[in-house]
Amino acid sequence: MERKYLDQVKSLESPPKKVNIFSEEEIKMMQDLFANLPEKTFNKIQNVRKKAWIQNYNKKLDKIYFNKLKDALGDFKMDNLISESGEDYYGLFHESFSPLPIHVDSGFREEDIIYKQVVTPLTPIGDTVFFKKRWYGRSTSFTIDKDELKFKPKSGQNDRSNKHLGDKEFDKKIHQKYLTHIDISNLKGLEVEFIYNWKVGESLIVDRSHIHCASCRIKDRKLGLTTFTKK
Repeated sequence: MERKYLDQVKSLESPPKKVNIFSEEEIKMMQDLFANLPEKTFNKIQNVRKKAWIQNYNKKLDKIYFNKLKDALGDFKMDNLISESGEDYYGLFHESFSPLPIHVDSGFREEDIIYKQVVTPLTPIGDTVFFKKRWYGRSTSFTIDKDELKFKPKSGQNDRSNKHLGDKEFDKKIHQKYLTHIDISNLKGLEVEFIYNWKVGESLIVDRSHIHCASCRIKDRKLGLTTFTKK
């Protein structure tokens, strides 16, 4: 896929930014919302439970969340999923019990001007590793596994690719500390730009073109909220 408005996408990019936009009470409201929402998917292979933020479960929190994102991001449109009633989901809660592999959340439509994703930790243990390399195609999971590369995605599923690879050997110390769940050969050519150490009470704003993955530092579970946006 070729990004139709690539120049506009690149013009909106900026370094990762940590912000404190939600109060302790609002974080607690998000944690409670996760507990009450119906389960959307439980991916047994990735060992991740996902729940979509459906509007009107907590109308007060809906308004707070949207308005605070707008203060932080300026004008934007949600780009998560659409509910059966035609309303935007406000984000995806992801409860991980093992680390996610290398991927990018760049969306599935070539005409979309992808913008920021906002990650709000709801548990304190975990890291997200962002690499310098960007990706402007469809949402993709990156792998060197030959069988995985044959995967034919259905609508809403990530492509598979090994085009993230380069020539330079990956930093062995970083691999040993953060990325032992990933074959170091699958990191060849990548360089780390930023490692986000999760902290409850803050949020991370980052471009959707960033290739990234979770670190191996998960103890029991890792719960966060991610919202994807576009212009």
